[in-house]
Amino acid sequence: MSQTPTERLREYLVQLPPQSQALLMREFERALERGDDVAVARFVLEELRKIVRGSDEDTAPRTEDPARLMFRALEPFLIDSNQQPRPGQIRRGSLTSIWQWLERESIPAQVREFEGGLINLRGGSAAQVDVLVRKLQVAAAEAIEKVINPEPGVDRQRAMSRVGPPSTVEDLPGVGAVLANREALETFDGKLSSNLRSFGDSQVNSMIGALNVPALQTPIMLPFALTMILQHLTQPWQIVRLAIKVAGSDDEIRVAATPYGVAVTMAIHDLAQLTADLHDELKRGHYTNVAEKLKLIHDGVRGLRTELDLRSDSTWGKRLAAIRVDISNALKSEIESVPGRVRRLLRQRPDKEVSANSRIDQLEVDEAAALIDFVAICRNYASELAINEMTLRTYSELQQYVEKSTEALVQSLRGCDPRVKPFRHMQALAAIRFCEVLFGHDYAQLMRRAVESAMVVVERKPARAG
Repeated sequence: MSQTPTERLREYLVQLPPQSQALLMREFERALERGDDVAVARFVLEELRKIVRGSDEDTAPRTEDPARLMFRALEPFLIDSNQQPRPGQIRRGSLTSIWQWLERESIPAQVREFEGGLINLRGGSAAQVDVLVRKLQVAAAEAIEKVINPEPGVDRQRAMSRVGPPSTVEDLPGVGAVLANREALETFDGKLSSNLRSFGDSQVNSMIGALNVPALQTPIMLPFALTMILQHLTQPWQIVRLAIKVAGSDDEIRVAATPYGVAVTMAIHDLAQLTADLHDELKRGHYTNVAEKLKLIHDGVRGLRTELDLRSDSTWGKRLAAIRVDISNALKSEIESVPGRVRRLLRQRPDKEVSANSRIDQLEVDEAAALIDFVAICRNYASELAINEMTLRTYSELQQYVEKSTEALVQSLRGCDPRVKPFRHMQALAAIRFCEVLFGHDYAQLMRRAVESAMVVVERKPARAG
């Protein structure tokens, strides 16, 4: 009997040397991460995993990807490649270029030794694997240091350009520093509590003490340590309290003069990124996380303005002012669009314009209700975000219009043409949905009972003759 294509592929893969099998698996896993040839990559990967592990049943994703293991120490600091990194962050996309450079021309022998060691250690303990990982990390850190600070006579620019594009070259010093100081970062991470709900004087003093390690006090490493603290704070802007404590003042000039001044730059950058993320979500009509993001932005802007003496013409002052303008512009266009969307749904068109098949799009109702809730949320943060007057005016306008429209729809249901009644009923239910957001559950229930009563048709008995 002739072999199936799958059987022929499997036979070919079985004949490959272990090193080639490992190389293929790594390349297909990278293809999956990039989204290339997803169907083919997954199919071949499954077959390779069965062969390498010697079992048809064991098809769980492989964890021994060499690049992923080597760069695991960088995970807390990685961001999407389309974002602009701040101090203490590295673009995820840079790692592929750096690994290829290490593998291709920097330390190819050490990379091959590492990959071979992983194959030999399949089924070994995590500690055994970590010995191999640490050895390669040290070699990689040394190779990166040689490129950043080359020997006399070596063209630094040319050597750096061979690593990858400008964005990768920009990330290279941070990658090398984290790999070289992994133990110091892990020790520091062990001193962080899982959730710093408050970041008062005792916590600030504790963190300053924990950071008092030579390996973490360098200009390149301090932002990475601060990033680890940021990830534990419920109010990330509070990281600036470290800088204020070290400076012994809230004056921005004195704060900026300390190494910890970078904490303020990081906090402002993160607020700007949060504002950009919120703007994107609003443009896509996603309102699920709006309340959480708005609160973080509001608290961050207020906290920085309260705890730091910022000058309006300084770099920090200008950036914070720009954030307020950006968030105000983003919210303004959304807020001002809400009354019009509500009117389109609740406006009572003449009966002749309503057919028996007229319907209200439930998706539009859901979106309008979410937008009304969005306006209500904005009221809580309007003052600090420079949208106070507009938000209050819009919310008051919505309350008045929805209240009057709901009452008018109830009255309309009591005497409208039977042909029009189903459409008016849908409008009334939409109005009740909006009432729930604007006036609360009790008022909405009162209106619901009024609508149900209006929908009941009372048949009049004919008058008796004579």
